[in-house]
Amino acid sequence: MGLADKILAGDTRAAARLMRGLEDGDLNAMEELCHLYSCTGKAYIVGITGASGVGKSTLVDKVIGSLRQRNMTVGVIAIDPTSPFTGGAILGDRVRMQKHICDQGVFIRSLATRGWTGGLAKAAISMIHVMDAMRKDIILVETVGIGQAETDIIRVADTCILVLTPGMGDEIQVMKAGIMEIADIFAINKADREGASSLKVELQALLEMNCYLPNDWRPAIVLTEAVNSKGIDELVEEIFRHRQFLVSSGEIEKRRKERARLELVNTIESTIKDYIDAEIDQEYIEKLTDDLVRRKISPGAAAREIIDRSIKRVH
Repeated sequence: MGLADKILAGDTRAAARLMRGLEDGDLNAMEELCHLYSCTGKAYIVGITGASGVGKSTLVDKVIGSLRQRNMTVGVIAIDPTSPFTGGAILGDRVRMQKHICDQGVFIRSLATRGWTGGLAKAAISMIHVMDAMRKDIILVETVGIGQAETDIIRVADTCILVLTPGMGDEIQVMKAGIMEIADIFAINKADREGASSLKVELQALLEMNCYLPNDWRPAIVLTEAVNSKGIDELVEEIFRHRQFLVSSGEIEKRRKERARLELVNTIESTIKDYIDAEIDQEYIEKLTDDLVRRKISPGAAAREIIDRSIKRVH
């Protein structure tokens, strides 16, 4: 029995093994994922993003608890910065969610960015598919806190939550290009701090002036205190309200089509790169690199040479 069959039979160890293979780029793992793909597409995906220090992990921990009280199964992909020593995830997020480790209705996986930009890790979408095949009702994806560049999550999640805190310059951060547009819900965490109410007022004003909202949804603003479990149920209710909006408006199909397109393009790029790394003579690559340094060839011309050489090898 292959890993895919074991996962569909409820084997969580098989799921963990497959995810490790996907993170390492193992070709056998990709083949197993292909067998799972027809059993995916049912989970609802929630992205949780925001700058470092806003309390994303603690918030996710409390959201898990609220969802479990509703008898919903939960998958969590906690994307950590890459360790400079091992290349793996530092696992800080998983430590904060320790109390859910023994809950069979919750599956948590930490994932290293490994230099991948945009707040996500390269293997994140593949791991979403695995958790979907594990029949998780909701999959929470917590991204790395990298600020303005952290916009890839909107192309992966059905609902995107942007977490802010008062007194950390978030009033300026939300005005930056790309940040305001990604949020379906704003969570002002650590709302017991001074300035939480004024931050909410400023956000409301920004939303009133915002002429580029893509549809009729008006993002909610929820005050939370994750460490004190305040505002968590209200935040979860807003997730469900947004899901109902997406379903009734037909927007959810548009988002999922965009996600499929993104995955297709990423897979094409990754497959071509893997083929070139495996099949093209590295001495030839070094020669082209030297020619680039000496300005004997342009990057575009060098890339075309490599592609032409790859096509000739296939034929």
